[in-house]
Amino acid sequence: MQTRATSRGLELTELGLGTAQLGNLYRETSPDETEATLASAWEGGIRYLDTAPHYGLGLSERRVGAWLRERPRDEFVLSTKVGRLLVPSPETADQQDDEGFAVPADRRRVFDFSRDGVLRSVEESLERLGLDRIDVLYLHDPDDHFEQASTEGIGALIELREQGVVRAVGAGMNAAAPLAELIRRADVDLLMCAGRFTLLDGAALDELLPLALERGVGIVAAGVFNSGLLGRSRPSPDATFDYGPVPPALLARATRIAEVCEAHGTSLPEAAVAYVLRHPAVVSVVLGSRGRAQVEQNLARATTHVPDALWSELSAAGLIQEFSS
Repeated sequence: MQTRATSRGLELTELGLGTAQLGNLYRETSPDETEATLASAWEGGIRYLDTAPHYGLGLSERRVGAWLRERPRDEFVLSTKVGRLLVPSPETADQQDDEGFAVPADRRRVFDFSRDGVLRSVEESLERLGLDRIDVLYLHDPDDHFEQASTEGIGALIELREQGVVRAVGAGMNAAAPLAELIRRADVDLLMCAGRFTLLDGAALDELLPLALERGVGIVAAGVFNSGLLGRSRPSPDATFDYGPVPPALLARATRIAEVCEAHGTSLPEAAVAYVLRHPAVVSVVLGSRGRAQVEQNLARATTHVPDALWSELSAAGLIQEFSS
């Protein structure tokens, strides 16, 4: 697995493992599935793993940390996130979490991007992980709290970086424009852009990616399958786009892209990964997986050669936004 480096020299594998599924996203992930997911990712050369307190109310962090504690600490890069504190909620402990994770709602998420909130979040994440350090810290979904997050919150993360507590700081969001604004406001290293730089959505190409390239900020691309539409060789009418129904015009465009991919001997998911990795600002693509089969499938998708002629044809047909690679 090849790596790409941030401007400060932190190396990430080109394919990273997203671990929301290990927090029981949508359904329970068994201990055996958890072990198989992490072991197969490691065997495949993945050394960048991303988690968050949000994922299963801390379950993902606990599982990932327990597994990584048995591995040499200098051989992997781990990112987690700040902005959601987990507060005990005994009054809802007999209920299920209402934010998509199959876990008891014995805690509730409280948004807090203050300096104290950020420092507390990092301390609690380290406790759940059971590790001596975290490599990358992201502000997590600060959309509705952007003013505080982009000043006090990122300031606290930069303080931790300057103290040597963490090696890289940034934010993870589903919107491109605020990430671009964060580059203007703060000295960030990495930004995780989810769903806004894909074969079907080029929002990040307008401003975020050129600015990131200019300022030496690395982009971690997430959501490159747009929640499912680009995850199959042929798009399905019942697939989702950004977790909602697929507009007919978008389904038709995805289907046409898939046809061109097939003509060039590749598949839609393979092209979805290769497309974003072509951009010089991108340092890693993070794909969520559950179980050995999904990990191995994603490894194959990320390492399959995609011919340059594919991009020329897709661009000429107006099916993708082209850029200088």
